[in-house]
Amino acid sequence: MSQPEKKEHSVNMMQRPRIEKAVLNISVGQSGEPLQRAVRVLKDLTGQTPSNRLAKNSIRDWGIHRNEPIACLVTLRNDAAIDFLKKAFDAVGNRLRQSSFDLNGNFAFGISKHIDISGVRYDPDLGIIGMDISVAIGKPGYRVKRKRIRKAKVGKKQKLTREESIEYVRDVFGIEILGE
Repeated sequence: MSQPEKKEHSVNMMQRPRIEKAVLNISVGQSGEPLQRAVRVLKDLTGQTPSNRLAKNSIRDWGIHRNEPIACLVTLRNDAAIDFLKKAFDAVGNRLRQSSFDLNGNFAFGISKHIDISGVRYDPDLGIIGMDISVAIGKPGYRVKRKRIRKAKVGKKQKLTREESIEYVRDVFGIEILGE
């Protein structure tokens, strides 16, 4: 598991940010053939089998029933997440908005056409599908706060800020941050 090293960050390994996971989500809003195409796109992009997400409520006007599969997602971790993010950032022109980052350092962005990702060819059977990508960034040791057994408090230095996350993404991936 090799995380990209930050150029000039602190010497302490426990203070270096890292990509914890990247979640790719395609929400089609209906089951059947459109959902199967979305599942196939995610499987081709990542090599993993996507999991389906069910509708929480029935929406009669849209023809959605409760517990009907309407979306699919894949979670990528470690090197797979980093490799995919490099391709995804190329698809959005190596730019992110500052508003894409939350206060905890996580960020999300969307890709309107999956064929913009390098290495993907257009398939007339699939069509063109967009997706949302959410990325969780954290520091080692922060898991102590989230685990079930022997949960403990985490100090201020271990919490990732928005500015640290922006700096990490800019240094590691060479992304331009808009809106500063």
